[in-house]
Amino acid sequence: MAKKFTFKGLEVEEVRKLTLEKFMPLVPSKIRRSMKRMATKMRKFIEKLRKTDPKKIMKTHLREMVIVPEMLDRRIQVYNGKDWVDVVIVPQMLGRRLGEYSNTIKMVKHSGPGIGATRGSKSVELK
Repeated sequence: MAKKFTFKGLEVEEVRKLTLEKFMPLVPSKIRRSMKRMATKMRKFIEKLRKTDPKKIMKTHLREMVIVPEMLDRRIQVYNGKDWVDVVIVPQMLGRRLGEYSNTIKMVKHSGPGIGATRGSKSVELK
C-alpha cells in the first residue's frame, strides 16, 4: 500500500482548506520572508487564479512565486526565458518556487570537432 502524503503532519485535504496566513507558519523562514515581501504580487496572482477556470492553463513570468495550497492540481505554464514550460502542481511541490520546475539552461552535449577546430582535436582514437 502506498504511503499517504502529509505536509507538516496535515493531510492533503486539510492543507487545501488552509488560508495563506495559516499556511505561512508551516513553510521555512526563507520562503516565509519572501512571501511577506511579495504579498501584493501573490495576492494578485491568487485572485487571477481564482477567477480562471481550473481546467484552463495559466501562464506566468513569476518564477519566484511560492506554490501555495490554492494552486494544487492546476496547470501553470512558467516562462524560462525562451519558451513556456508546463508545470502540474502536486502536493509535494508545496512551499517551493515555480522557477524550480522550469529550468532556464539545458545541458550542452558536444559532438565531434567542427569547422575551425585545431588539427590536434580532429584526430579521433580508433578503439
